[in-house]
Amino acid sequence: MNFSKVEYIASYPKVSLCPVSDKPEFAFIGRSNVGKSSLINMLTQKKSLAKVSNTPGKTQMLNFFNINDSWNLVDLPGYGYARVSKEKKQLFSKMILDYVLKRDSLLCCFLLIDVRLSLQKIDQLFIQWLGENGIAFVIVFTKADKLPKKQLSDNIDSINKELLSEWESLPKQFVTSSETKLGREELLAYVNELVQSN
Repeated sequence: MNFSKVEYIASYPKVSLCPVSDKPEFAFIGRSNVGKSSLINMLTQKKSLAKVSNTPGKTQMLNFFNINDSWNLVDLPGYGYARVSKEKKQLFSKMILDYVLKRDSLLCCFLLIDVRLSLQKIDQLFIQWLGENGIAFVIVFTKADKLPKKQLSDNIDSINKELLSEWESLPKQFVTSSETKLGREELLAYVNELVQSN
C-alpha cells in the first residue's frame, strides 16, 4: 500500500465528540507501552505521526489520522497502566469501551500484544470482551525483533495454546517489529483488503 496522504485529523476525549465519518476506521489498542505509537509510525512511515514515549499511559485521547482519504487510523489510549490518576485506573476506560461499542464506522480492532511476554490476564479479558460483544479484531504481536526466532515461535505457540483453551479458533494474527518493519506489508495488505470489500 502506497501512502499518498497521511495526516493527523484531531484528538477527542470521548466518542460522542468524534465527528461522523463516511470512511472505515481501524482502531489500534493494547496495554500501555505495548509499542502502539511505534507501530503506527512504522506502518505509515512517518517517524513522529504518533507520539512515542517511554512512559506508559501517554495516549489519553482518541487520536484520528486520515490515510489516503480512504480510511481512518484511530490510536486508542492504552489500558491497564496503574500509575495514571485514580479516575483513569479502570482496566478498560469508558472512552475505549464506548468507542469500540458505539463507533459505527469501526471496521476492525488491531489488538497489540507484546510477544516477549506470556499472555497477560488483562489482554485475555479484553479479547474475551471483544468476542462477547461481536467486535471484529485481529491480534498484532509487537517487538518480534527482541527475541530469537525459536523463542518467538515458542512464545506465540504458548499464547495461542492459552487462547484455544477458551476459543474454538484463533483470530487472524500478524507478527511485527517497528524496528525491522517485519509484518508491515502483510498488515497493510489486510487493511486494504477490508477497505476494498467494505
